[in-house]
Amino acid sequence: MAHAYELRCRECGKRYDNAPLSICDECFSPLEVQCDLESARKTFTRESIAKGPSSMWRYQALLPVPDDYAPPTPAGWTPLLRAPRLAKRIGATNLYVKNDAVCLPTLSFKDRVVSVALANAQIFGFDTVGCSSTGNLANAVAAQAARLGFKSYILVPADLEPAKILNTQVYGAKLVRVDGNYDHVNRLCSQIADRYHWGFVNVNLRPYYAEGSKTVGFEIAEQLGWQLPDNVVVPMAGGSPIARSLAIGNPADGVYAARAIRDSGGWAEDVSDVEIVSAIQELAETEGIFTETAGGVTTAVTARLYAHGRIRPDELTVTCITGNGLKTTDALAGAYELEAAVRPRLSDFETYLEEQNEERELVFGGAGVR
Repeated sequence: MAHAYELRCRECGKRYDNAPLSICDECFSPLEVQCDLESARKTFTRESIAKGPSSMWRYQALLPVPDDYAPPTPAGWTPLLRAPRLAKRIGATNLYVKNDAVCLPTLSFKDRVVSVALANAQIFGFDTVGCSSTGNLANAVAAQAARLGFKSYILVPADLEPAKILNTQVYGAKLVRVDGNYDHVNRLCSQIADRYHWGFVNVNLRPYYAEGSKTVGFEIAEQLGWQLPDNVVVPMAGGSPIARSLAIGNPADGVYAARAIRDSGGWAEDVSDVEIVSAIQELAETEGIFTETAGGVTTAVTARLYAHGRIRPDELTVTCITGNGLKTTDALAGAYELEAAVRPRLSDFETYLEEQNEERELVFGGAGVR
């Protein structure tokens, strides 16, 4: 595809050669990658895809990288799992979970977008890369920059969860805490990118970054036997084109994400913090998947869409889990009490079991499990 893609303004249509640009100099609207799909169709078939690697790079012919690009990290190709126990709990009969909580290398959806962004950082000759982030993107940039030999600077809001900070620093990135919200951080990154000629994945490399997002859609289609689902539920926030961080105040792609929802006949909902925590627990208890807060949003909203009749019970629905719960354990702080230890004796365990059964009878008014 080295000759088959370029940048184009979303609003005025002005075209640009491939370069580290994200904003049109005519109308100041976002730029996006424009691919020559007709050329790709000649060789990009289901058979050729099946012969590709077990990663998002099986779709390389539709990604903005040269034909001979050799990806160093096998991001993507995450499980698509039936979710019968969650489905029963929320009134669905044909529900799947797309689980990017196990995406390589840093257990989130952001590994996809960073893979494409840093491929282009190499093409453009950057030696230093970075990002503004609320966590998952920071982890992904730091890890993949280390693997590719880039120097990396990660700018984050000062109140970011400790687990996400640790998951960035361990890769050797320079982590800069900024006294402000995400929008303040992003504005500073734009200034740094201009001053130092660094490649910021969600600033001057943003059009290429966004292209990595679509691979999750390709995978869902292929994993369903090239059958398209009736519904896909994703955490939105900024929209790249949809799934991004929850903590973005003024997202660059927000208008376009909202437009895509309306034009496709879709719907959007929001949920409370209490509902998010409850949904994290529900997904873990029913399907054995521990998600972070964004996945709690998706799970809670999926339940609400069924409850409100926005999704019919028999429709084929995929809910997307975009990050691993080990990154946001603070969200569950205080949710579980540490019980007293029992002595290593059967009689002590039986006493413990009897006490548990009595508690269940008080709560549920029925017999406990014996």
